[in-house]
Amino acid sequence: MTAAKTESVRKELVVKVARQRAFQAFTEKIDRWWPRSHHIGRVEMKQAVLETKDGGRWYEIGVDGTECNWGRVLVWDPPRRLVLAWQITAGWQYDPDFVTEVEINFAEEGPTLTRVTLEHRNIGRFGVQAEAMWNSFDSDGGWSGMLAAFGRLAEDF
Repeated sequence: MTAAKTESVRKELVVKVARQRAFQAFTEKIDRWWPRSHHIGRVEMKQAVLETKDGGRWYEIGVDGTECNWGRVLVWDPPRRLVLAWQITAGWQYDPDFVTEVEINFAEEGPTLTRVTLEHRNIGRFGVQAEAMWNSFDSDGGWSGMLAAFGRLAEDF
């Protein structure tokens, strides 16, 4: 296992919208861009929810109404920065005692241009599964694909 694959996964995307709109699309519209296939509940996911405040919950609601936590909001600094606790283990289960972090920064590059940088850090905390988790997060089905979906929504809503 390489050291690089136990550290951070970093992704970057430029969207052709103002920073405030990019931040809103990422946070308030998460349900519209988060893939339905990416859930940890026992049933199909009905909704992805991000409570837009410090300490807010980040979770899914299943089609049967059950809720599965994913983590919580560690830093809420609209429209500049968001830090989320990812509390999902390598076994794809929520664990309140397990935390890696996903930081998203929104940098204004013009009145209608925003650079969005996502860093999923502390991957080494997955232990022996760190490299596999890094590969998963770095894949097209991971943060690359999800950022692309977010970008399309940000520019279209």
